[in-house]
Amino acid sequence: MARRLYAYAACEDAVLLYPLYALLFVEHGLSPAAVSSLFALWSLTAFLTEVPSGVLADLVSRRLLLVFSPLLTAAGFALWTLAPGYGAFAAGFVLWGIGGSLRSGTWQAYIHAELTALGRVDAYPRLTGRAEAVGTVSALVAAVVAGPVLAVAGFVTVGLASVAAPLTAAALALALPDTRTTMPAGEAGEAGEAGEAGDAADGGREACSRVGGEQATGSLRVFRQGLAALRRSAATRAAVAMVAGLAAILTLDEYLPLLVADMGLPPSLVPAGYGIMLAGTAVGAWLADRGTRHAGWVLAAGGCALAVGALSATPVGLVGVAVAFGVLQWAAVQADTRLQQVVPDSSRATVTSLAGSVSEIASVGVFGFWAAGSVWAGPTVLFGCAGLPVLLLAAAWRRSSSTAGSDAG
Repeated sequence: MARRLYAYAACEDAVLLYPLYALLFVEHGLSPAAVSSLFALWSLTAFLTEVPSGVLADLVSRRLLLVFSPLLTAAGFALWTLAPGYGAFAAGFVLWGIGGSLRSGTWQAYIHAELTALGRVDAYPRLTGRAEAVGTVSALVAAVVAGPVLAVAGFVTVGLASVAAPLTAAALALALPDTRTTMPAGEAGEAGEAGEAGDAADGGREACSRVGGEQATGSLRVFRQGLAALRRSAATRAAVAMVAGLAAILTLDEYLPLLVADMGLPPSLVPAGYGIMLAGTAVGAWLADRGTRHAGWVLAAGGCALAVGALSATPVGLVGVAVAFGVLQWAAVQADTRLQQVVPDSSRATVTSLAGSVSEIASVGVFGFWAAGSVWAGPTVLFGCAGLPVLLLAAAWRRSSSTAGSDAG
């Protein structure tokens, strides 16, 4: 199963359009404001569909959603390639946003459930971390290849190759095992207990065997169970907060090229500097199952590396920033692992998607921090300041460790 998951992750991120789609939009006459509106539409779509897709993943085959997710993304890229224009770009972002939401939460819940069925749940952080690392390396290779392909064959070839990558991922998903095709009756009964205790005895069977209004009732119960898990468990709330906080700080990677340029590298070497950052992220993800007993201290060290590396304002400091992003990615896998340990499988994808929604809100705060801070400081100072919230997360991690352990037990 591991090799298939790695192949799936690699194909998902082997998208030549990633470093070029902004140029595609500009080439077809879009203004900076129009491009920003597309990004806003993308984020809004992801936010609105995050939780509903998580509930769906707790009711139907999660493997099926992993098939449909890249298909929707491929359809969006096909629109961009074959009918470029603002309307097609907007529709493509909507499809991409929905596809990403179908994967978010589903991916983690699917892997955890399959490993549980195999009696290998301890392998979860290693498997998810290495899949993340493979995807990051795949994106790096695609970024390196994209420029020459564009120069030789143009945007149409880049777009068609970008369509082929998620289509291949969808085909690979069909070959994944699927020991949990629908919500088990017993677990759906737990969902009923969380939402409407009087219907718990037969709620699970109704959610799995009936459609229409009864399926809608099952969806509501799963959603209520997810909310109940947050209300009842301090460990779950702490894990959600940690997942969201780390995800928000990791959104600073959108500004890494600006940091690289601000640290003294000429424009021709900015891609190489950015590659160092991606390499650090990949290494951190690959080692996600190591050092788990000292996660708080490791995260604190990452915060220090981020502050010192960025504030050095020299190319050598890029190494410290790369180490910091590797630690942040490592910690993100650890936080996700902790979350999966404290939620029941019947609402696993729902709670994970709730964490994703909180992450989206926190990310908006990060973007606002950058927009406001850039008025008086450059990228090196802003990245250096980001070391402080990392240290705060590290302290919160250590405080919540005992709570998480008692709830999981």
